Amino acid sequence: MPSSDAVVIGAGVNGLAAALTLAQAGRSVTVVEAADQVGGAAVTIEFAPGFRVPHVAHLLTQIDPRLEESLRGETLLPVASVALGRDGRHLALDGVFGAALSGDAPPGEARRWAALRSTLLRHSGVLAGFRNELPPRLGGAASRGDYLTLGKLGFAMRRLGRDDMREFLRLILINVADVLEEELTDDRLKGLLAFDATLGVHMGPRSPNSLMNLWYRLSGQVNGERGGLAVPKGGVGAIARRLASRIQAAGGDIRLSARVARIDVDNDRAAGVTLDDGERIAAPVVVSAAAPQTTLLRLLGPRHLDTDTVRRLRAIRARGGAAKLHLALDGPPGFQGLDPARAGARLVIAPSIDHVERAFNPAKYGEASPEPVMEITIPSVYESSLAPPGRHVLSAIVQYAPYRLNGGWDRGRAPFIKTCMDTLEAYAPGIGKQVLASELLTPADIEARYGMPGGQWHHAELSVEQLFMLRPTPGLARYRTPVEGLWLASAGTHPGGGVSGTPGVNAAEAVIRDGGRR
Repeated sequence: MPSSDAVVIGAGVNGLAAALTLAQAGRSVTVVEAADQVGGAAVTIEFAPGFRVPHVAHLLTQIDPRLEESLRGETLLPVASVALGRDGRHLALDGVFGAALSGDAPPGEARRWAALRSTLLRHSGVLAGFRNELPPRLGGAASRGDYLTLGKLGFAMRRLGRDDMREFLRLILINVADVLEEELTDDRLKGLLAFDATLGVHMGPRSPNSLMNLWYRLSGQVNGERGGLAVPKGGVGAIARRLASRIQAAGGDIRLSARVARIDVDNDRAAGVTLDDGERIAAPVVVSAAAPQTTLLRLLGPRHLDTDTVRRLRAIRARGGAAKLHLALDGPPGFQGLDPARAGARLVIAPSIDHVERAFNPAKYGEASPEPVMEITIPSVYESSLAPPGRHVLSAIVQYAPYRLNGGWDRGRAPFIKTCMDTLEAYAPGIGKQVLASELLTPADIEARYGMPGGQWHHAELSVEQLFMLRPTPGLARYRTPVEGLWLASAGTHPGGGVSGTPGVNAAEAVIRDGGRR
């Protein structure tokens, strides 16, 4: 029976980040992955003959700075955002988080946006300092270090200055729509920011806490700057491939097509894993990058947990509301009024705050949006190998598509694809005639293929009651589980999802501090 100092379940970016951190600390590590390639949801898949796309994740909004040395040599191409206008009049956010506006914005809008942008980046900076921290314990279990962590949070707010700190506290639970309507006048700009604040979460721009999601998005960094967007040369999957090669260089083993059937427990502590084919891999430490619900309720089993922990795990909210649409095109799509030089930008269809809110409303009742909002990329613009010569692929995140659709997705898939195409046709006339093949990944498909509960790519929604010391539940926020030697390292742990690797690094560092070595 093979053995290691640690077994890591899952070769997504978080699992690889955890394995690399452990391997570089001298642990012998075995990574087991059910799929036939590394990357988890950050992979490139052929969805039609000759046409490949980034299957779920297609842009980087954050990458853990502790991984920068391991990723040295990867080229991260900056991506601008364009708020599409239906009349062909578009507004572009160039530079890092729209450092410059271009387009026919109303008089004074650039100045108003610069002021709001500065405020958003300052406020998100309060959260940025805690992405790499071990969440503190509360109550009788709290130690001096826990109080120091909370003290850092207070100090970070105090550093904003008295007036800015008061504004931060005023805004912390507010909805993003109120903030945008107070500060800006251009509907396209407000719509784009409302879309960013609700991307991947089950809320609309008028939902409480929606500003917090925008702050979270801005708290990570790409290319050393917060608020940036980028795509790695070779696609998002290049990040996972580089991490995998560094793990192997450090002596780690990566086993593909190796699905875990159960986590083994001996005398109330983790003892390794058993694969579907019956093979056992022994290890005193098991780090799982699978969702907390999957790890503890399915792979471990409720019999090893107390009833309160089981109840809290079953109550985790993980409602996916985003679908992924892929199109194989016989040529470049012609978005009305868009400069061809902008074809590599992130194109957003979210004409106004009210439009985003109307798109969300049906999802609350299990209906797909009749007027969805979209984040569109054309990956073949910067990676020509993704499509045959002269042809292109389009990749779009489409909101809102409920996980549990009334009537089911078998019946609702074709009508929703038509709705998406009608929306695209309004901005890119004739695109329907260019389509050679299409694929729609619903939240149910994302759950089935990538093990994300509810099709929620954060594994647990990002909301105030499921963040920091409460993520994924009180009692599990420090990556440690009730079973000694079993640790959590998925997007469902602090600080959440995105192709960052931060939960994986945080969890591995907690293991190392714990001294868990054979």
